[in-house]
Amino acid sequence: MSLVVCPTPIGNLEDVTLRVLAALREADVIACEDTRRTRTLLDRYGVSSPLVSYHEHNEEQRAAQLVQRMQGGDTVALVSDAGMPLVSDPGYVLVRACVAAGIGVEVLPGPSAAIAALVASALPADRWRFAGFLPRKRGELSKLLAEGGGTLVAFESPRRVPATLALLADLEPGREVALCRELTKVHEEVVRGSASELAERYAGKPPKGEVVLVLGPSDIGPGGAGAEPAGLEQLCRLVDAGAKPRPAATAVAELTGGSANALYKALTE
Repeated sequence: MSLVVCPTPIGNLEDVTLRVLAALREADVIACEDTRRTRTLLDRYGVSSPLVSYHEHNEEQRAAQLVQRMQGGDTVALVSDAGMPLVSDPGYVLVRACVAAGIGVEVLPGPSAAIAALVASALPADRWRFAGFLPRKRGELSKLLAEGGGTLVAFESPRRVPATLALLADLEPGREVALCRELTKVHEEVVRGSASELAERYAGKPPKGEVVLVLGPSDIGPGGAGAEPAGLEQLCRLVDAGAKPRPAATAVAELTGGSANALYKALTE
């Protein structure tokens, strides 16, 4: 008896792993968000294991039923519609219930939109955090965007992208951003630039498809834009001499070890 957590492709069905396919074939039952969507994947690879729905509206009830089945000797495979279960998808209740009941939980590696976007963004990946879906309330969103903690990876609704980017541009116009759209699919696209550049690009024109936003480290807060950055005096002298602010900020940051974004923001405030 055990629970096997199986990540599924985020777009391209060929991204499923051999271990996941083996686990799905061997499972007594597969718990999934949408049986129709999961069946498409299973039919592609000739997997005939029975399916049972497991989604945010029936988690508590279904988790208890699945635990009972596992206690009777069954192996349950858990999948979500795409990517890794529990990561902004159902599954937490079931995993916790299994641990509480002393049932083994095996997690298989596989596709993740958050990881794929982080790497594709070309932004710092040595220190990052995942925020799930961004909050809708402006105050909560502003607070999250201004927090430190390295690169920020988050899911966002396409229709809210213009407003989110506009807010970010107001807070930190020079902050580096990557908008990753339709990852692994036919129309995959990664757009990189400053917050102000992307805000202008998507103003009134929401992107289509599934979106992951990756934001470079924030300069707001202690040691960031709120403090006088090292090299500001040198930057002012260069600009007074005719240098363009953005390239000059980058050059001074390289020489002083400071932040180009912080220098630029301090100069223009």
